[in-house]
Amino acid sequence: MSQALDGLRVLDLSRVLAGPYTTMVLADLGADVVKIELPGTGDDARAFPPHVDGESVYFMSLNRNKRSMALDLKNPSGHELFLELVQQADVLVENFRPGAMARLGLAYEDLAPVNPRLIYAALSGFGQTGPYSSRPAYDSVLQAMGGIMSITGPEGGPSTRVGTSIADITAGLFGTIGILAALAKRHETGVGQMVDVAMLDCQVAILENAIARYAATGVAPGPIGNRHPSVFPFEPFDTADGQIMVAAGNDALWARLCAVIDCQDLADDPRFATNPLRHENYDAMRAALAEAFPKRTTAEWQRLLDEAGIPNGPINSVADVVNDPQVQSREMIQTVDHPTAGETLLPGIPIKLGTTPGAIRRPAPMLGEHTAEIVAEWLGCSPERLARWRDQGAFGA
Repeated sequence: MSQALDGLRVLDLSRVLAGPYTTMVLADLGADVVKIELPGTGDDARAFPPHVDGESVYFMSLNRNKRSMALDLKNPSGHELFLELVQQADVLVENFRPGAMARLGLAYEDLAPVNPRLIYAALSGFGQTGPYSSRPAYDSVLQAMGGIMSITGPEGGPSTRVGTSIADITAGLFGTIGILAALAKRHETGVGQMVDVAMLDCQVAILENAIARYAATGVAPGPIGNRHPSVFPFEPFDTADGQIMVAAGNDALWARLCAVIDCQDLADDPRFATNPLRHENYDAMRAALAEAFPKRTTAEWQRLLDEAGIPNGPINSVADVVNDPQVQSREMIQTVDHPTAGETLLPGIPIKLGTTPGAIRRPAPMLGEHTAEIVAEWLGCSPERLARWRDQGAFGA
């Protein structure tokens, strides 16, 4: 079955997480992603634990559906070969610190004359411009600087890092959106462009209404635990055997919730009649609800709340998620067979396209596994020319 991005050729010079996440999404949707790696060591993530039979599970989780080519870009022959690949590419993705590609003679300004149709996506901590652009950055640094840590964590407690590398992941997703937007424009003009995505920008972009709340009140929001800052009740409650998340997001749902927990007095209480009033009287509201929920188990409450049409759910562990019937029915947990590491579980593809669905077609590649194959397919070169590049050190020592 054809895929949405069939025929799209992507050169992936990125490593670790933000860039590889971008190219993984493109590869999942059918793009031919060629991962250009440093000979001998490859992507830094290949060294990240845990390992199974010498293969990094971290690396495998981000590099499925890609092919690997070992190429020394500092070697004159490797540089020459790369420029030939650029002529055949639609997209290039890199996440080096600004200036690194220019030192190699491979910045967008260098490559646009080689291939005017090229979409050049540069993902970095702070972007290609601004006073911080040359600073190094990792996910935790950007979570701290971007404000999301300041609104995450227990109320009155310390700022807390989000449990996944959300600064990298959001940059990866915005990078994908930028590439697809640039491709759409290229379809009209025939000309590529630069896509500049900064992790800090992306963190600011996902602060949701926190900035608006600050602008409206003059007070910088802080961590408030697991409750919502604007909708009430919208938080977990202790049950007889665990916890359940309840999201009664409007007044009608509030009335239904009061009926389900057999607390008509709460529904009739003028202090709780509207969402703004529930906000004003939050402590009293929460205390009343906290008395009701321990009377039943999580599963019992889930059944009753489902029947009433009130959004709710248990707080699942990762193990629970892997075994959840809804997650499984949507093929969001998939088993992939790696030639060295064997079978491993990976998240599935969340974008469900009706006629051109994505698919996990291959496991993450071994370092340099497809070098000869890629050169033959993309450049149609002879074995003799491939041997010349190899002898001249293009693929490493």
